[in-house]
Amino acid sequence: MPVQTHVDLVNQFLLSAVDSVATVEKIARTPEALNEALLKEIADEQFVLLSQPDDIDKELFSLFEKNEKVITYPTGEQLKTIRTGITDSFCAVAKTGSVCVSVNKYLTSAISMLTRKHIVVVDSRTIVPRPADLFSENYLEGKGLSKSFSFITGPSATADMGPLVRGVHGPGQIHIIVLD
Repeated sequence: MPVQTHVDLVNQFLLSAVDSVATVEKIARTPEALNEALLKEIADEQFVLLSQPDDIDKELFSLFEKNEKVITYPTGEQLKTIRTGITDSFCAVAKTGSVCVSVNKYLTSAISMLTRKHIVVVDSRTIVPRPADLFSENYLEGKGLSKSFSFITGPSATADMGPLVRGVHGPGQIHIIVLD
């Protein structure tokens, strides 16, 4: 199998994520570009939840965190009513278009399961070719072996009771922002 370049992995990830019914955009790795992309995605929201990033430089979120819509420590009532949440991802998988979100951080589980829209920020340097690569010490310094995380591949969907319905068991929309 030929070795994939960084550009090949990113392009394959973008195509796979779109195939999984996620929306995706690739932006520059700057606080200004991330702020602009996030503001565009939350334009219609009154408030949004932001899980403090663990795997992406916190400085990249510095401009966005100052926005009056951003809530990092919600009340119980806010958790019930906020429709959009933002997390980082410790990696992504090119073949499937999946993002891998740590589940042992404050708010990440709530955002990835309870909001109607989940915005995920991914560092393009952490895209691996296949899911099995996450469990190899050859990729990401073995992080996949020591983290508790969820694979998220597109919005929640079920066809258990008939036609396909999105958003029943989790977010009905997934938007992925790839930092390049």
